[in-house]
Amino acid sequence: QVQLVESGGGMVQAGGSLRLSCTASGRPISGYALGWFRQTPGKEREFVASINWSGSVRYYADSVKGRFTISRDDAKETVYLEMNSLKPEDTAVYFCALKTSTGPDYRDRFGYGYWGQGTQVTVSS
Repeated sequence: QVQLVESGGGMVQAGGSLRLSCTASGRPISGYALGWFRQTPGKEREFVASINWSGSVRYYADSVKGRFTISRDDAKETVYLEMNSLKPEDTAVYFCALKTSTGPDYRDRFGYGYWGQGTQVTVSS
């Protein structure tokens, strides 16, 4: 079993920055891809960013490309999401997840078998 715990959410004004962290326990994250997703009420959980097992390949949703950066520190069992130039439409609950499927689609939330509880990010205009 893997437990994932997110932190770093909060409220920020448009144009501001936040850094989310997600720390794993129960199983090392090394060798696994990790991802960040977000969800707003009444909508499906959507892909934000993912990073492969080595950190050499990163994927981003078009809506966050150029503003968000995903990174990982396996020694700290942690994945990060640096969010800059935040917009009100970035407001959501952000979830980190560990990819358990071997399929090639890093954007597919059904390929992630472990999830954190989520952290709220609110961007005011």
